[in-house]
This record gives sequence, C-alpha cells and structure tokens, in this order.
Amino acid sequence: MIILVALLAFYLAWNLGANDVANAMGTSVGSKAVTLRQALVIAGVLEFTGAVLFGRAVSETLATEIVNPNLFASEPQLLVIGMVSVLIGCGLWMQIATSLGLPVSSSHAVVGAIAGFSWVAAGIGAVEWSSIGIISIGWVVTPLISGLIAALFYSIVKRWILDRPDPLVQLREWIPWLSATLLGVFGVIVLPTVSKPVQAFLTEYLGVTIPAHDIPIAIGAITTLGLSWFSWRQLGIGDGDTEDKSQLQNPVERQLGRFQVLSACFVAFAHGSNDVGNAIAPLAAIVYIQRTGSVPLAGLSIPLWILILGGLGIVGGLAVWGKKVIATIGEGIIPLQPSSGFCAELATATTILLASRLGLPVSTSHALVGAVVGIGLVKSRESVRFQTVQSIGLAWLITIPISGSLGAIIFLILRRLLSEL
Repeated sequence: MIILVALLAFYLAWNLGANDVANAMGTSVGSKAVTLRQALVIAGVLEFTGAVLFGRAVSETLATEIVNPNLFASEPQLLVIGMVSVLIGCGLWMQIATSLGLPVSSSHAVVGAIAGFSWVAAGIGAVEWSSIGIISIGWVVTPLISGLIAALFYSIVKRWILDRPDPLVQLREWIPWLSATLLGVFGVIVLPTVSKPVQAFLTEYLGVTIPAHDIPIAIGAITTLGLSWFSWRQLGIGDGDTEDKSQLQNPVERQLGRFQVLSACFVAFAHGSNDVGNAIAPLAAIVYIQRTGSVPLAGLSIPLWILILGGLGIVGGLAVWGKKVIATIGEGIIPLQPSSGFCAELATATTILLASRLGLPVSTSHALVGAVVGIGLVKSRESVRFQTVQSIGLAWLITIPISGSLGAIIFLILRRLLSEL
C-alpha cells in the first residue's frame, strides 16, 4: 500500500516539477543568462536541497489544516482514500496543463482537490474554509507583493545603473550592494528556520551534535564567502575568456547575467522549500494513518524519506518535461534581459520564502508572473504581452474547480470500488 501511494506521490511531484519548476528558471533561460541544460542542473540541485531542508512547514499545513480531520477520526481509511484521490487528480491535471504549456499553480490544484473530496466524503463542514480563505488571500496578494518588490528593485537598477552615462562603472560600484541584498534576504528569512532540520539531520544520521545557533552562523559564513568570491569575479579578477563566450553583447547585461544565475539559485531553493509540500502532504498523511491507525489532528511530523522522494520527483519532472512551460515564462510575457530577470527572480524568491516561513502554500507561478508584469509596467505598458498573461490567469482560475472536481470524482470511484472488494 505505502509503495503504491509513494509512487503516486512521485508521479505528482514529477508533474509539479515539469510545470511549476519552470518558474524558477524560465526567466534565466529567457534572458539568455543560462542555457536550458545549465538551468536544469542548477534547479535540480537547489530544488532538491530546498525541499529536503525547508519543506516541512507547508507540508504540515496542507496535511492537517485544509480538511477537518476530526470528521474522519472514526473512519481514518476514508481519509486515506481521499488523499489517494488528491494525488491522482492533481497529477493528471498538472500533466495536462504541462502538455499545453500552461504554468498552473500546484498549490491551487492540491487545495482544490482536498476540498473536493472532503466535501463529498463528509459534507461541506469537512472543509476548513477559514484556512482556505487565508490561503486564497495569499494567492491574490502574492502577485501584487511580488510585482511591487520587482518594480522597486528594477526601478533602482534602472535609475542608478542602466540609465547612467557610464553604466558599467556604476554597476561595479553597486556590486557589493547587490551581493548584500541577496545575502540579507537569504539570511533574514531562511537561516533561522533551516537550522532546525539541518541540526536534526546531523544528529540523527551523522551522530554530530552542533548547537542550533551555530548553524545559521556557519551557513551565513559559507554564503558570505561565496558571495565575496562572486563579487571578486564580477570585478573582473581572473575573468579569463568568459566574456568572449557570452551570448550577451551588452557588457552591463553580461555582468548582471551572473547575478541572475545567483538569483535563479535563490528562486529554485525557495520553490523547493514551498511547493514540495503540494506533492508530499497527502503521502505524509497516509503514512501517518497507516502507522498509527488514527488521523493526524495536529503536529504531523514529515519523515525525511518523504521529503527526499518529493525532491527527486520534482527534479526528474523538470528535466524530462519542463521545456514547454519554461518557454512560456521566459519568453511569452515580456522580452527579458538579465537586469530585469534578476529583479524578477529576487522579488519572487523574497515573496515565496516569506510565505514558506509562515507555512503558507502560495503560488510561485503567481509570484513570478506578478514580478515579470511589474517590471514590464516599469519599462513600458506596451512591452507586456497581456494576451499571454490573460491565458495564464485563465489557467489559474480553472485549476481549482477542475482539481476539485477530479478529487471528488476519483474519491467516489475509489470508494465504490473498494466497497465492492
């Protein structure tokens, strides 16, 4: 039973990776900062890392706070059937959307499917509408916040670097500040939370005990050294023939292309930390029920192997099926350069990591599209291809009813089949 459900969770994670992970790398590929092959490698490593180290909070929210578990306390196997329905229904819809090149929200799909099966299983009262209301507000606010942050970042870069008489000189002066911004956002949002799973991993699997307050310091020191080396490279020391091989002719954009690679890493880590929960939360709930014979009421613990399974599925799906959605994100909304792509990715990562810190399953698609549109409006309204944005918005809108209907229908079919066995 567990092996079959794990395969279904892997299937959902695979389709999530093929569709949603394009959000992490689409702008970098579209701006020519990285090739598609490089994007797949970068996203693969960092999506997996973010999922394993930072993915527990959102998984716990989805597993225990969308449906009222008390209504299934007397029939825990009914909740198992429901969660299997979620895995199948969401996996199917994500696969269909990916084949059409539509960047839909896996958060929408999972929450809709959970609500759909809960409604037909135990009535309208089974759904925690207050939790869905809070999450839905996040879906609306996410693109607005990300768009504002991206517009602010890009306005600063445009005014103080791109529009100056000697932008390359200005960029070299701004490199330490850009590096500090990346480090600051990462440090403030990620390090306090990520230290706990790192400490647990070191203690449980390696037998090494390190005080929790030392872990953020160590990670911060490593990140600082990395960014220092990165800034040193940006200043041209030991640059070799890198510039001759660049696809970018503008020297300022070529330099900012390296920053975009770093910001793309940031987004990939952020995405893995938030969206892995969409794939593994149903599996975590099923494993808990099978192990204890009761439904998870609160404080659900996510085993490490489940996080690893989700991370592997996301990476595999991106590598095999991710090209279509990457093209939509990277080229279909506005023409991108590294300067605009960098600002979009930094804004997206900031927004998503804040949501992860709060345990809210928001949409990376919403955050990135909002960021790209915000930058397009700063450039000029005519640069935004609103027809593409409308198509994406329609895909977002229909995801909840479609996934909810699939979750409900598959639940009814499975319950009928199992009752006849």
